[in-house]
Amino acid sequence: MLRDRPFVSRGLIAFFLFASFGTLWSGLALPLSDAPWHLNAAQIGSFGVAGLAGALGAARAGRWADAGHTGRVAGGALVLLIASWPAIASASWSLWPLVIGVVALDFAVQAVHVSNQHLLTAAKPDRTSSVIGGYMVFYSLGSAVGATATTKAFAAAGWTGSSVLGAAFAACALAVWALTRDAADTSRPPASSRVGCRRRGATARVDTAHAFQPGQPCLWCRVSRRCTGGRPV
Repeated sequence: MLRDRPFVSRGLIAFFLFASFGTLWSGLALPLSDAPWHLNAAQIGSFGVAGLAGALGAARAGRWADAGHTGRVAGGALVLLIASWPAIASASWSLWPLVIGVVALDFAVQAVHVSNQHLLTAAKPDRTSSVIGGYMVFYSLGSAVGATATTKAFAAAGWTGSSVLGAAFAACALAVWALTRDAADTSRPPASSRVGCRRRGATARVDTAHAFQPGQPCLWCRVSRRCTGGRPV
């Protein structure tokens, strides 16, 4: 799979994405336990609730990906990831901007993560377990690099240094996305099939990897959760 350019590009995005993620969650205790806050472990852990709110919001990103907006979801989420870091950088003097930044960062990370997996499984429907397993290697390496680098950055330049590092990882992910966008698009099967839902009486252009099966959950029919049948048009 390392010879597959779309797979590698999504893997590199995941590497930098979770390096940025690890920079926050592995280093956040450092400024919060320091002056002026001196928060205890339970108080610091409560910031995970804010992160959960962002992660739950990423379910919407899954719906956007199913609707065929994978590329735009990933690109927009990576821009949001970069934008979240100035708010996160305020942890040393203000906590409310930090909360907003944490919610935005977790939403962005989960949105890109969902979009990456959607694209890879759509491109290789016969190897979904292998491709996701390989993708998670990049995820794990990125998390480890972020966790290690944030402590060194904090020791050298405080939380501002860690925040610059997290934003730099996010910018690298956005650069990889921009440079390999065409490669990711060519990894999809030709979107030349058109199917119609009899219940809705409409047509939609869909990837050939998603077979239209009567009685199965339909991604394109907004009238019912299950299709009553489909016909080529």
